[in-house]
Amino acid sequence: MKLSPRDASRYFAKPEAQRTGALIFGADPMRVALKRQELITNLIGAEGEEEMRLTRMSAGELRKDPAMLTDAIKAQGFFPGPRVAFIEEATEVIAKIVIATLGDWQEGDAQVVITAGALKPTSSMRKFFEKHPNAYAAGIYDDPPTRDEIQADLARAGLTQISDEAMNDLTGLSRTLDPGDFRQTLEKIALYKLSDPSPLTPDDVAAMTPTSTEAELDDILHIVAEGRSGEIGPVLRKLQAQGVAPVGLCIGATRHFRSLFAASADPGGPAQGITRLRPPVHFKSRDRMVRQAQAWGVRRLEQALEILIDTDLALRSSQKAPQMALMERSLIRLAMLGGRR
Repeated sequence: MKLSPRDASRYFAKPEAQRTGALIFGADPMRVALKRQELITNLIGAEGEEEMRLTRMSAGELRKDPAMLTDAIKAQGFFPGPRVAFIEEATEVIAKIVIATLGDWQEGDAQVVITAGALKPTSSMRKFFEKHPNAYAAGIYDDPPTRDEIQADLARAGLTQISDEAMNDLTGLSRTLDPGDFRQTLEKIALYKLSDPSPLTPDDVAAMTPTSTEAELDDILHIVAEGRSGEIGPVLRKLQAQGVAPVGLCIGATRHFRSLFAASADPGGPAQGITRLRPPVHFKSRDRMVRQAQAWGVRRLEQALEILIDTDLALRSSQKAPQMALMERSLIRLAMLGGRR
């Protein structure tokens, strides 16, 4: 059965013990991993893995030994309670094994939880789970958590008193942090408010918000890639004051332009190329980077990477020129190169 995002959240929070299993798939491995972790914990409890009621296997291991899944489903452990057979990083290569094994599933067997990347609608494993009368298929997309999901995560951590202003701040924060960082921030907030009965306030949220220069680093990379050379100096001064090193800035710029090059060189075009990048591009930057890749083109991106490689070598050499000045000159060269049409 195919689960909508709302139904999937409800199922992960309160899974049904009699189900055959669930397929969780999506382009962002972190989002998929968080949902998988939530589902398995709610199926077997916090002590389930220690009690050996969880069997883990990779797709590669299962391909070499197809009987592993059958053994994991049918085996009865020493400790009583529900059991889970977990397959990670599944691909179409093991689809036939999974489909054949689940055909013999009976009530009382271990539930099967499978995680996979972005499966196409034509995927045989995805279609199998979507049409199965007793199993679920849940697509995890690059959407930030909803207000209800944030409240549920905080409630699980023991925090239920939250002011509306604080919830608004948390909702906004969820759109700027990666899923793993946001989950850690919620856990920090819950610990911060431990034994404090007063409602969570915006000041509490601000106190626990990560102090990172990543947003500013992304800002200057976008400025350079969009050819806005006049804006480089002020942002660079701010980064320097926050302790960002020239070498780290060069590494970040090289990573950004390599991503643009890979997207621009993709046979399916920049839009398709961006979706194939690993690690995935944050959803807020995706459209922006597609436009950058389209504007630069493969030839000029090759030139940009040559400039960055030369800059990296110069920064790591024994030359006496001020490193940040050297980095600023390279960024301005890149911006001017990108501004040519």
